[in-house]
Amino acid sequence: MLVVRVLGPVEVAVGDTRVDLGGSLPRRLLAALVAAGGQVVADDRLAELVWGAKPPAKAAATLQVYVSRLRRALGPEGRDLLERDGFGYRFDAARASVDASRFIELIEAGRGLSPGEAMHGLTEALELWRGRPYADLAESDDVDAARSRLTELREVALEERAAARLATGDATGAVPDLEELVRAAPLRERRWALLVLALYRCGRQGDALAAVRRARAVLAEELGVDLGVELQDLERQVLAQDPSLRKRPSGRPLTSFLGRDTELDTIASLFGTQRLVSLVGPAGVGKTRLAVEYADDPWFARLADVRHPGELPSVVADAIGLVAVRDDPVSAVIRAIGDRSGLLVLDNCEHVIEAVADLVVALLPHCPGLRVLATSREPLGIDGEVTVAVQPLPPKSAEALLVDRVQAVRPGWQPTGDERTQASRISAALDGLPLAIELAAARARMFGLGEIAERLTDRFAVLGSVPRGSLTAHATLEAAIGWSVDLLSDSDRALLLRLWPFEGGFTLEAPDAVRPAAQTETTLELLSSLVTRSVVVADTSEMPTRYLMLESVRAYCQSIDPDPASAQHAHAQWVRGLGERWVVAVRTRRGGQFMSAVSRELPNIRAGLAYLREHSPDVALHTFGLLALLFTRHVHKKEAITLAWELLRAAPDAPVFDRVRAMVTQTALVAIGGDRDSAIQIISEAFRLAKKMPVDDPVDVAELYCNLAFCSVEVGCHDLAADAADQGIAIASRHGLSGLVRACETVRAVAFVVRAYAAGDVPAMIEAATAARKHGQSFTAGWSSLVLAEVRLRVTGEHTDEVLDALRHAATVMLRERDMPNALIAFRFGALALARLGRSFDAVQLQAAVLHHAERFGTMPSAMLSQGFDWVDEPLADILPPAERAAAQATGARLGITEMAALLG
Repeated sequence: MLVVRVLGPVEVAVGDTRVDLGGSLPRRLLAALVAAGGQVVADDRLAELVWGAKPPAKAAATLQVYVSRLRRALGPEGRDLLERDGFGYRFDAARASVDASRFIELIEAGRGLSPGEAMHGLTEALELWRGRPYADLAESDDVDAARSRLTELREVALEERAAARLATGDATGAVPDLEELVRAAPLRERRWALLVLALYRCGRQGDALAAVRRARAVLAEELGVDLGVELQDLERQVLAQDPSLRKRPSGRPLTSFLGRDTELDTIASLFGTQRLVSLVGPAGVGKTRLAVEYADDPWFARLADVRHPGELPSVVADAIGLVAVRDDPVSAVIRAIGDRSGLLVLDNCEHVIEAVADLVVALLPHCPGLRVLATSREPLGIDGEVTVAVQPLPPKSAEALLVDRVQAVRPGWQPTGDERTQASRISAALDGLPLAIELAAARARMFGLGEIAERLTDRFAVLGSVPRGSLTAHATLEAAIGWSVDLLSDSDRALLLRLWPFEGGFTLEAPDAVRPAAQTETTLELLSSLVTRSVVVADTSEMPTRYLMLESVRAYCQSIDPDPASAQHAHAQWVRGLGERWVVAVRTRRGGQFMSAVSRELPNIRAGLAYLREHSPDVALHTFGLLALLFTRHVHKKEAITLAWELLRAAPDAPVFDRVRAMVTQTALVAIGGDRDSAIQIISEAFRLAKKMPVDDPVDVAELYCNLAFCSVEVGCHDLAADAADQGIAIASRHGLSGLVRACETVRAVAFVVRAYAAGDVPAMIEAATAARKHGQSFTAGWSSLVLAEVRLRVTGEHTDEVLDALRHAATVMLRERDMPNALIAFRFGALALARLGRSFDAVQLQAAVLHHAERFGTMPSAMLSQGFDWVDEPLADILPPAERAAAQATGARLGITEMAALLG
């Protein structure tokens, strides 16, 4: 179909293809015919519209020529629409798509639609507007009339769209639009009236009255008149706080509703087959708002004010419109509902949960058309109930809600990039709880977003009180959470107050270690009760299940805990116990399996160590040593190195064993971070200090000497490594610790490899590397394979297939042990081995992947025989043409660890 656009400069299109009409005269000709609305335009009038006051001498003939050209330009889709009729021409607009006609049609149709539908239609109409209508035509009576009508319709459409938005309840969103409208046309009183009403519905009575004063001043200055009747009446209503100003057809809150489309769809789907749906979630998550947004003219029973279960039936009777019930209110409700269809919303059920359950059981069998939507912090627990877990908003929705609410208190505000970052930070810190986010946004009248974010350490003081007209039953977020905690049993509450020190959640076994000693119930029973009552959240997407407290709940529990130091101490002792279990797992070759579980506890470990550093620095250093492998393999190296320094400084008088173990860990971290010189200084001092260690626990001490030897050889101190290994072998041999003897022998053999390399003795290197692989077990077997591969690649350049086999073994072991630094070394050596086998593209891919993951992990460990990797990287520099090399590097940077391992075969 031919598309003609005249709301702006004339444009013509057939489908998506724009038609070139051939210049300004054909455009004016078509515009004049379209403006006539399908009527015939006489030749002389058409010539006047096209050429103005100076038409050509033979205007009719010239006009005929241009009409012919225009028909050709319009093509088969449009040539027949331009017709000769008597003494003039007409354009059959009914058979074309003319934007002006569609514009008028959409605006007129909007008058009979619901507010939401009207908004959609009016927006579609306004999007057709590109500028001054019939912009190609000069001024004339006929054209000016058509142009004026369209322009006025646009002004009306802008106002009606704002009115429709206001009618949907989005007063907050309507305010900035209306501010712009009154600036554009300050003499149109309807715009001022809508702005005043929108501001009042946002709870901004003062701003609403200020807008009235602004309107009065504009009209007096420009026209010398007072406000019209509508604005005068509105001013009186605002001053009197007339309740009718807040009345809305849907009965929903005035603020916009964001981020819950999935939940609304879920509720609607469930009510297709079910009759009882409960919205269950923590305080402030938005259960009541969700119920109100879903419900269409429900019977709404607000139960927050019910103080005794016996009051419940009367409250429900009031909700369905019963007055002066003389007999049993439950029977009266059943009789009143009868066979009618309807939705009963029971809001805030948690404090009268048993009474609500009994009432619902009584109502549903006798009222076949009744559906019940309950909101509660725990399920009703009756047969036939379906629960919808109302979760905190996801990050993007939470940020959008915060921005929306800030715009309500800062009209016209648009967030900068930095403010969006702060909005994300605030919404995350507030757990995505809508109530908390809205309270934070209200503070934007006083503070910038960065200031709000900084002040959230005292969140309850910053968040303040709930505004008037809110659906929540509580005056503050603190009160809402306190309501939930107060409803708990003594045992539940006692356990809850021991859980707040946990950061990032915990597993089922953790509460066992921190719970009060006098409790008789099992941990499973108590924790199940806390989850059921929505003060603890169960994340079943992980194995094992993790349990979390929202940050606002944690903050509340900390604030009311009568003995917070005791809770923190118990948590810190649990962290220490975790370290002890970790050591056992490593010694029984279950370290790789246990690593993923322990790494999930990093937030708890950080919190526990921070508490111990302040209150028991010696214990903090000991605990750090227990978790040494975790910090060397899984924690970003900059963080781990800083922590090691801080703990060593905080515990100068700690037992020698603990200080040496921490220094050995520190050596590994510094070396992995690339500072070999500092690592050598630390390990040398650790060895000198180790000579003062008593052998209280042979396993601990022999193992520490083995680790000291390992770190020494990693930084090139082969003599020190051999001496430390000898010490470990001697202690382990005296106490029958054969496994530690073999581990120390492996490390000593690798030390001999490094010593032989320094001496240039290649046969001795091969012999020592082979011996190391023979002695190695589990981790040391993989490590010795890595050493053998380096010797073959670096020194002999032979047996590349054997090298690749050793690297596959080393990578497999290191990944199983979750030792990413050594796994990356294996892959880096593997790139050189692949290149020597002629697999150049794979070699460059693997090299790029190693560099990408090393940067992400914060580690670039050294090779065994030299500090750098130039000898690995230089042969790879020119093995591919530039374009192919770039492609390989781009592909490699996207490889995951599993794909990297696959390249080794």
